[in-house]
Amino acid sequence: MTSASDRLAGERLDYLAGSLADAAPADPLALCDAWLQDAFARRDSHGDITDPTAVVLSTVALDADGAPRPRSRTVLLKGLDAHGAVVYTNLGSDKARELRATPRAALLMPWYPLQRQVRIEGAVEEVSAAESDAYWATRPRGSQLGAWASHQSREIDSRDTLEEQYAEVEARFDGGDVPRPEFWGGLRIRPERIEFWQGRAHRVHDRIVYERSADDAGAGDWTRHRLQP
Repeated sequence: MTSASDRLAGERLDYLAGSLADAAPADPLALCDAWLQDAFARRDSHGDITDPTAVVLSTVALDADGAPRPRSRTVLLKGLDAHGAVVYTNLGSDKARELRATPRAALLMPWYPLQRQVRIEGAVEEVSAAESDAYWATRPRGSQLGAWASHQSREIDSRDTLEEQYAEVEARFDGGDVPRPEFWGGLRIRPERIEFWQGRAHRVHDRIVYERSADDAGAGDWTRHRLQP
């Protein structure tokens, strides 16, 4: 039986879904918003983008000897504006601890059926308590309870124990409002570099990158360049 790894070298796909013109918008966040809208439209029309908000967050962990170790995981994008991209998490999780130690991150927003991706890189800060509260209030009750029940990134002996923790939290709040725990909140990536990639024929892809200095993040003008694929 042929394994999946045996197929890798022979896999081929034509990238013909779109293009990215030299006359791309001066504001990369406006372009990012437009591409995100395209991803929602594709989800609604074709159903082949399961969750347009699913993004890959990469951080840097430090080993005991200080050696950097990159780590990535899928999270959900819950805010995108001129100030940056926002995700929410348990602030005691591995990713939150890594970002406190090295407050820089990269986000990858891949929309495979559109043959597109966006990369956002920049410094990270916690959002205000008021902003976290406002988003928390929109979450389904079950998700609120789950945030209380899980000591994210810590070991646990079984699924049954996790279910017991959830049941204990459910009983504690017993139909009442579920407040936002202090250990849960938002993280904002303030973009300093944003790259747009659009697949093209013959692997001659489009790449447009926008950059600004860390001091200007959230306020300064962007410079725009086209990169070779």
